[in-house]
Amino acid sequence: MSSNPFFEPWTTPFGMTPFDRIRPEHCPEALERGMAEHLAEIDAIAADPSAPTFANTIEALERSGRLLQRVSNVFGNLVASLGTPELEAIDLDFAPKLAQHGMRVALNPGLFARVDALFGKRAALGLAPDALRLLERRHLGFVRNGARLGEADKARMSAMSERLATLHTQFGQNVVHDEKEWHLALAEADLAGLPEFVREGARQAAAERGIEGYAITLGRSSIEPFLTFSTRRDLRRSAYLAWIARGEHPGPHDNRVLIPEILALRLERARLLGYPTYVEFRMADTMAASRENVARLTDEVWAAAKHRAAAERDRLLEVAREDGINDAIEPWDWRHYAERVRQAEFAIDEAELKPYFVLENIQQAAFDTAARLFGLRFLARPDIPGYHPDMRAWEVQDEQGHVGVFLADNYARSGKRSGAWMSSYRDQEAMDEAVSPIIVNNNNFSRGTPTLLSFDDAETLFHEFGHALHGLLSRVRYPSQSGTSVRRDFVEFPSQIYEHWLAVPDTLRRYARHHETGEALPEPLLQRLLSARNFNQGFATVEYTASAVLDMALHAHPDPAGLDVAAFEREVLAGIGMPPEIGARHRPTHFQHLFAGAGYAAGYYSYLWAEVLDADGFGCFEAAGDPFDPAAAARLRRILEAGDTRDPMELYVEFRGEQPRTEALLRHRGLLAMAEG
Repeated sequence: MSSNPFFEPWTTPFGMTPFDRIRPEHCPEALERGMAEHLAEIDAIAADPSAPTFANTIEALERSGRLLQRVSNVFGNLVASLGTPELEAIDLDFAPKLAQHGMRVALNPGLFARVDALFGKRAALGLAPDALRLLERRHLGFVRNGARLGEADKARMSAMSERLATLHTQFGQNVVHDEKEWHLALAEADLAGLPEFVREGARQAAAERGIEGYAITLGRSSIEPFLTFSTRRDLRRSAYLAWIARGEHPGPHDNRVLIPEILALRLERARLLGYPTYVEFRMADTMAASRENVARLTDEVWAAAKHRAAAERDRLLEVAREDGINDAIEPWDWRHYAERVRQAEFAIDEAELKPYFVLENIQQAAFDTAARLFGLRFLARPDIPGYHPDMRAWEVQDEQGHVGVFLADNYARSGKRSGAWMSSYRDQEAMDEAVSPIIVNNNNFSRGTPTLLSFDDAETLFHEFGHALHGLLSRVRYPSQSGTSVRRDFVEFPSQIYEHWLAVPDTLRRYARHHETGEALPEPLLQRLLSARNFNQGFATVEYTASAVLDMALHAHPDPAGLDVAAFEREVLAGIGMPPEIGARHRPTHFQHLFAGAGYAAGYYSYLWAEVLDADGFGCFEAAGDPFDPAAAARLRRILEAGDTRDPMELYVEFRGEQPRTEALLRHRGLLAMAEG
């Protein structure tokens, strides 16, 4: 009998993944068997001699592929969280195989014939609303994968899917490679301006790399504080140029070679399905609905942000002149002088503020906020084995008992994917029996003793925990509708609205406590922090919006196969008047949202779209005069519970009472006066 744990029942607490038993070598065998079992199940559904019914077709589809889903969830999460050479090799090998498998399911003619027949008579089936939506969304998925194409075009769709899977995997691995390979070694003489928390993080980074002294890495939690505090302009320049050059080095890890092919394949796919560009293909299944609607949003925000950023630049120049810098502010200067201006205008010093934001306290703040809003409890479970010593586990309960399991993996380390994200090891469902979710949050905070967060880091933790709540509070029948399985430009709403509770004064008073004394954040400092929240928003909005505009331009290109990526980037940014002293938040060669997968391709605007929703939506609580208003919290919980069982705008209007307004975003970012001006 095989000793592969994927083939055995998991008797661990809550059916948790037995991380202590799973090895990389178990994954290929399990993936192969999972695909084989799934195809056999699909063939059986397609060949069923009975007339198609919702039960024998759609529900049978929902039950199919259980082993493959289990293995894929575990494997995909371990690749992102651990990134070992063994896992990366398996990932590169299986990415096209899994893509081919997916297309074999999506393009099975017998299966689609049954789904199409049900779709054609859906109004007469008497289905419950969630089942009707599942049928409609399943049918749409088949069509968007090419189920109505001729045989030759189907074959081409399948081949493109395989190739894209390989390219996406290579792109992501190339970025991770560059982040692992580069560091800036620092001696004592190079630490000018760096507060103790930055030095501590640099000491930890050097120790992890086996070198003496200090090291700055390309992780955002390492390099951004360095760019903020270092008074060594030469070192800031070196670090910044390395940061923006990820994926852009000649040789086997050059993403400039991959991007044109990815874009060309996406365009070909869109045209096979009847769309002029990939942008139109993506927009057809979003809340935004059209490229024009997205452009209206980005144009309005861009104009206000540029106006604000110009004023910010002029103020930064005044301070830079004091340092003898008589030329222009450069991108590696902005964060440094912005911090200097913030200190001068708001009497806020990040080095003074950060000792009050201890990782464990902010994690507890996120938990206790969920307790006050939704009645959740988080019980530490150190007995649950992890995939890495950094991982921690909690059982989540509410008044009715067990809800799910929450995992947190908060530290940056070599090989781990950069950024921050939420994912799942198991999704909630209740089709045949109640299945509780297992949700994970990954962050990349610089380790310290203790680990201290910036306010932005703390917001990131709250953001990802908002995603986690979307998965944990899901109350759906069918697994395909669970948790975050919603339209891309709606999925960021639960995460972004949750960020608001970090800035609630009561949250800061309770949980922002000094790591040595335990004293609360002094009230004057708290008020200055809140007053400064819109400081530098011109910069922040410009760097984000530029990336969103660049994303849409890349995916609207009519002939990207021979694209000079760097030249096109310069052309697009020049066309919108990108301020030269600000860099786009993501350059194409390390823009993993777009090219390490298709999730946010022609969809990076989603964060901005969702901010309209979250800024407007938090108005429910503001209007009630209580950030924990029970009635508003209950309505918000219904959105989190609903998953993809209902139209997202319908859910939002039920929550808010009306459709969202862009003015809420501009007001939240302090840009409304700029837009009106």
